[in-house]
Amino acid sequence: MATVRHAHTVWQGDLLKGSGVVTLDSSGLGSYDVSWPARSEEPNGKTSPEELIAAAHSSCFSMAFSNGLAKDGHPPTRLDTKADVTFQPGEGITGIHLTVTGEVPRLDEARFQELAEDAKKNCPVSQALTGTTITLTAKLV
Repeated sequence: MATVRHAHTVWQGDLLKGSGVVTLDSSGLGSYDVSWPARSEEPNGKTSPEELIAAAHSSCFSMAFSNGLAKDGHPPTRLDTKADVTFQPGEGITGIHLTVTGEVPRLDEARFQELAEDAKKNCPVSQALTGTTITLTAKLV
């Protein structure tokens, strides 16, 4: 069964001096301030589309990777995933780097790397972002 999630943004003013609020409607988890300076300079307590993409990508990758590991007979004890989304004003999103550290009992490094690459390639957020270069560093601990 398909699911649909909802968020909305109310923006006031022009790009450079304006600001907005993005609200996570489906979960009701909150509303977050956004602005151009928060996107192109320092966040100063506000979020950006890139931070929201990083959150989506790190969580999606973690789900896909944990599923792949479990299906391979190696359910993880813990996965710690970070997504770094690079935004260059005038160019857009120029890359995403995923970094994952995993505690996975009885799994060798080569298989860990193989399954991490598969999750990077096949998680739904990665697939939605196929126009962006996505790189990965995976470490088994």
